[in-house]
Amino acid sequence: MLNMDFTQPVSIDSQTLSWVASPMPGVWRKPLAREDAEQGHATSIVRYDPGASFSSHGHPAGEEILVLDGVFSDQSGDYSAGTYFRNPEGFSHAPFSHEGCTILVKLHQFQPDDQAHLTLQTEAASWSGPDSSLQRLDLHQHNDEQVFMLRSETGAELDLSHARKGLELFVIAGQLFENHHAFQQGCWIRRPHADGCYRLGADTRVWIKINHLL
Repeated sequence: MLNMDFTQPVSIDSQTLSWVASPMPGVWRKPLAREDAEQGHATSIVRYDPGASFSSHGHPAGEEILVLDGVFSDQSGDYSAGTYFRNPEGFSHAPFSHEGCTILVKLHQFQPDDQAHLTLQTEAASWSGPDSSLQRLDLHQHNDEQVFMLRSETGAELDLSHARKGLELFVIAGQLFENHHAFQQGCWIRRPHADGCYRLGADTRVWIKINHLL
């Protein structure tokens, strides 16, 4: 098991990790949290080399994906960087990438009664916020769990005090500051609750999930 104690804080700069081969040629992983090698709870950065594919498979307890770069594809279409997926239990696909791609993947983490299946291109979506200093895009909510993205052109303070049952962040671009410690693009941060001061740097975008761990 890897980073499966949700009561402990974890911070990982994924750019410093080495790629680990998956069972399929040309598909590589950087495990961030993992219950077992090929089943159960997992959070990973996954890379598809150009032309790589994965055999058809289902998703017990769901699959959540954010396309970080390139184009990710399956039998339902081609999805460019910025696309966010939720594939519930019962959904199956055979993903591939003609040109290659990198994705953030979370497996086996849906609540039992969460059957939402959605695909959202965040680059084309309507973000909310008074100005470019801080804008928000809501992605999903189920019971207390919330998934959203924040972006700032100039830098902004964040109020995450409502994340009392888990906080998870991934820095897509720019810098995130927690108690004056800087996390760069590619950093994954998980906390049992938000007890620090958080700020976005200029030209920063982060993916955030809250109230899903404890």
